[in-house]
Amino acid sequence: MAFAERIDTAISSAVRSGQASPSPAKLASALHYTVTPGGARIRPTILLSVAAACGDDKPELADAAAAALELIHCASLVHDDLPCFDDADTRRGKPAVHRAFGEPLAVLTGDSLIIMAFEVLANAAHSDPMRAVQLMKVLANRTGMPNGICAGQGWESEDQIDLSAYHRAKTGALFIAATQMGAIAAGQDGELWEELGARIGEAFQVADDLRDALYDEETLGKPVGQDDLHGRPNAVSEFGIEGAIQRMRDILSGAISSIPKCPGEAMLAKMVTAQAEALTPIKWRADRAAVPGE
Repeated sequence: MAFAERIDTAISSAVRSGQASPSPAKLASALHYTVTPGGARIRPTILLSVAAACGDDKPELADAAAAALELIHCASLVHDDLPCFDDADTRRGKPAVHRAFGEPLAVLTGDSLIIMAFEVLANAAHSDPMRAVQLMKVLANRTGMPNGICAGQGWESEDQIDLSAYHRAKTGALFIAATQMGAIAAGQDGELWEELGARIGEAFQVADDLRDALYDEETLGKPVGQDDLHGRPNAVSEFGIEGAIQRMRDILSGAISSIPKCPGEAMLAKMVTAQAEALTPIKWRADRAAVPGE
C-alpha cells in the first residue's frame, strides 16, 4: 500500500472513531472538515519513509504514528488560524475552521485532534508497547513545552525572540518528530534521527518564508504576507529571495549527509532531494531546470 493511502486510511479511521454516536454533530463535522483535504501530508510521509528505510517491521504501529503526527499538525493549523493568533480567513483553499464553524468549535476541534493523536498511539500499543510509549514521549515532547510547537507559538508573545529556538520549535519540532518516530516505529534509536528532522524542518521554514513572500493567496491556499504583517523574522528579509533559496538548498544538502546508516539510506536521500525540488518556488525551479548542467 502506498504511503498516501496508508496515511489517509489511518486518519480516516481515527476521525470516524471520534464521530461515533452519540456525539455533537457540528464538532464531529468539524473534525472531518479539518483533516480533509489533506494537503501534502509531508510530515507523515517523511515518517513512513524513515520507517521503510529502517525495515518497517511493525507497519500498524508506523501507520498509527503517521496518523498521530498529522492529527497534531492539523490541530496546530486550526489553533494558528484563530483570531488570537494569525486571524486567518482561509486554510488549504477553504474557510478556516473558526470561519466555517465559529471560534468555540474551532478551539474544541484542535483540542480533540490533539487528544485523538495520543489515543491512536494507545490503540496501536498492543503491537509493541515499549515502542508505543517511546512514540508518545517524542510526540508529547515535540508538541508541548519547552521543545514543541506550543513553545514555538509562545515565542511570538515574547518581547525578544531567540530566532533559532523559535524556528526549531515552531516549524522544526514536528519534522524532528517525523524522523524520530519513523525510526522508533521500526525499532531503531530515535535519537540518531534528530539532526535529519531538524535540517528538514529548517529548510521547510525557509521555504515557507519564500512562499509567504512570493505567492498569492489563491496559489498558497491561505493568507500571504503574514511575516511582514506580524513583524516576524524570516529568511527572505534576512537573505533576499535568491539567498533564501540557496540557503534552503544548502540545508537540504546537509540533511542528506546527516542520514544515519540504514538499509534505505539511498531511498531517503532521493526523498530529501525530491523535497528540495518541491519546496523551491515554481519560477526558480523552472529557471534552475533551464541552466545547462543543472
